[in-house]
Amino acid sequence: MTHDEQSAAGPSGGDDLAEVSPLMRERVAKYRRITDGEGFPYSFERTDMAADLATRFSDIEPGTSTGELTTVAGRLKASREMGKLIFAPLTDGSGTIQLFVDRSTIGDEGFEAFRDLDTGDWIGATGEIIASKRGELSVRVSSVVLLQKSLRTPPDKWHGLKDVEQRSRRRYVDLLANEESRKVALTRARIVSELRSQFERRGYVEVETPVLLAQATGAAARPFATRHNALDQDMYLRIATELYLKRLVVGGLERVFEIGRIFRNEGIDSTHNPEFTMLESYEAFADYNDMMVLVEEVVSACAVAATGADTITYDGKLLDLSGPYRRATMLELTQEAVGEPVTYDTPLEELRTLALNHGITPEDHWGTGKLMEALFDTLVEDTLWDPTFVTEHPIEISPLARVHRSKPHVTERFELIIAGDEYANAFSELNDPYDQRARFEAQADARAAGDDKAHPVDEDYILALEYGLPPTGGLGLGVDRLVMLLTDKQHIREVILFPTMRPLPSN
Repeated sequence: MTHDEQSAAGPSGGDDLAEVSPLMRERVAKYRRITDGEGFPYSFERTDMAADLATRFSDIEPGTSTGELTTVAGRLKASREMGKLIFAPLTDGSGTIQLFVDRSTIGDEGFEAFRDLDTGDWIGATGEIIASKRGELSVRVSSVVLLQKSLRTPPDKWHGLKDVEQRSRRRYVDLLANEESRKVALTRARIVSELRSQFERRGYVEVETPVLLAQATGAAARPFATRHNALDQDMYLRIATELYLKRLVVGGLERVFEIGRIFRNEGIDSTHNPEFTMLESYEAFADYNDMMVLVEEVVSACAVAATGADTITYDGKLLDLSGPYRRATMLELTQEAVGEPVTYDTPLEELRTLALNHGITPEDHWGTGKLMEALFDTLVEDTLWDPTFVTEHPIEISPLARVHRSKPHVTERFELIIAGDEYANAFSELNDPYDQRARFEAQADARAAGDDKAHPVDEDYILALEYGLPPTGGLGLGVDRLVMLLTDKQHIREVILFPTMRPLPSN
């Protein structure tokens, strides 16, 4: 591409959404005429948003002139010209209002200047609030200001931007072209706001814990590693907020929560993104039974905030999120699926054979608990549609949960499964420093045997437990998956504005 061709194509030097066309060259020429002259305004003062005008003048009669002036601003959508009139929708952050451009009102020069605008341009317009003969609320434009030129033509309203890859990589175009994408983004904001409100209403304090750590602990996951040059040490992005939040409970903050970004160096699929959002909360003097009630109330409230009801449609099927939710142990559900009376006392080799018979290849370091989890994950989890608290996870796979008060092989832990996916994980928190050290050391042995997701020993956390962690109920809730559920999306990239993407192939 020559210098002149690049200049005509725009600053990026090319356009892989559409071929560099005469239309774009024309837009670039217009842009250069403006920037070579007075340039674009640094700010603009508008008086009203589209949605506010629609509310105030909801009962206006067709053909009415109100005599009231307004100044609006937004992005120009495709217009239609009818003789001495131009009808042009203007979209702002709240909605769309029609601009009614009449040559007799704006004058010949103003009319021609408006005709010179392009779809996608940012403009400000002042005029009288009217209703067209068809009853459409409009602004009879008396003056217009071009605030910024759009060098590229936005996707048209009928076809939008459909390619999922392009929508995820260029979310700015997706939001511009697709109303559903804007709706999801705004619904996500309402859900996060409702989550925050639910916990604050219950007396929880929102806190912030470190993202960059000397040791990544709190979950079974591979971390992202980096290097701190000034300290000359390896550091890691956090894989959970759990252990720092529990340190705060030790310190006397009895109810804490954090809505934060979590980073796990793992694969990308429909329910996993390496960077995601988690809500974690901890409440002194509570246990996992209290956390079940909390989850039912919070999920139901978020459903109402997002959709207006606690019964929703997801993937074409109804889901009742009102609670109470079904409760069943991992062992009961697994026994039912395999059709055999397996228990935690079943010989290890029998469990390994059973796993192999169901297409599972056990790793050498797996114990009874890990084999039971693998059988559950393979045979049961996908079959659970209605909200279900799967309880009593084996000790081996629950290094931070307290041993069940009456069952020696399992912990007081649950996972919330809805429509075949996990949405929440909660414990009666392990608060015995001796037991915690033994669990960490067992994890370290598994790590040495090849399990790179196993916990390292966190000596400072054990030290914190020696000062005393009261009985505590803890909860982790996946925010992205909850948004997927409540917006009826089947892929996590649809609810994360800028998901992690595989690199484009180099030319």
